[in-house]
Amino acid sequence: MSESTETINELLQSIGVDTAYRTASLTLLEQGESRYLRDLKLNFTSTLTSEHLSTKECALLGLSVAVNNNNLPLTNFFNKYAADQGATKEEIAEAAACASLLASNNIFYRFRHFTQKEKYSQIPARIRMQIMMKPVTGKEFFELMSLTISAVNGCEMCVNAHEDSLIKLGTTEERIFDAVRIASLITSTGKIVF
Repeated sequence: MSESTETINELLQSIGVDTAYRTASLTLLEQGESRYLRDLKLNFTSTLTSEHLSTKECALLGLSVAVNNNNLPLTNFFNKYAADQGATKEEIAEAAACASLLASNNIFYRFRHFTQKEKYSQIPARIRMQIMMKPVTGKEFFELMSLTISAVNGCEMCVNAHEDSLIKLGTTEERIFDAVRIASLITSTGKIVF
């Protein structure tokens, strides 16, 4: 067995995917004996823990990003990982709901930001967002999930608004930075394992 195949198998086992599983991207890396496979595996592993987030928070952030990215293997992994870290069914559901809500918000507010027309800012959004009022994961963590999804979706207006809210709630910049780092690495893994 080649080193690349061994690294792929370790990555897939850590995600809970059968080692026979391959995507076209994974096959390209395997056939090219890419050194990147080791980085990919280590980067993914680094999403599971943080100096600034609890393992449950890492798991729920991972789940929200995986749902946002429509990645079934990673959604299944982070769903189980979140439960294993003590997340309730309600918290798990909220992580998925956050991804869905922010998908609509990010499109809507990106449109407003891109057009920069005052008229669009005066028309009511008419997007229901009751979940943001009393989130079961708590206001600070829901804002953190919202920020990470907004960063993944590339909505500058939403990123700035959620980052501002987090700072006002007393969140450290290190905690914010680590959440976005984790989201970026989960998205990166999802480009290869999907």
